[in-house]
Amino acid sequence: QVQLVESGGGLVQPGGSLRLSCAASGSIFSIDDMAWYRQAPGKERELVASITNGGSTNYQDSVLGRFTISRDNAKRTVYLQMNSLKPEDTAVYYCNVEAILFNGRRYRYWGQGTQVTVSS
Repeated sequence: QVQLVESGGGLVQPGGSLRLSCAASGSIFSIDDMAWYRQAPGKERELVASITNGGSTNYQDSVLGRFTISRDNAKRTVYLQMNSLKPEDTAVYYCNVEAILFNGRRYRYWGQGTQVTVSS
């Protein structure tokens, strides 16, 4: 019913930048919170940043000042601009979207994940 398609991952040198995108499609009436999580090898999945429908944002302390989350409601897309990347940012990044469907039900959906590798 709902699909999330992520793009923008890759290999980048320390200090470099990447921009992740996640587009939602399907039987969506509206979207509330959108977020990015990441999971490094051997570690639990953790919240990186989130943004409400009204544009309020929240960041993990380790990315504050380096990452920026934003959204385009018309395109149903959430972005994560990552600057000053560090090797410890290496992980699979997942978008997470809270969608309200036309049947009135509210669900959270995950993207397929995109690999971000920061290495020289």
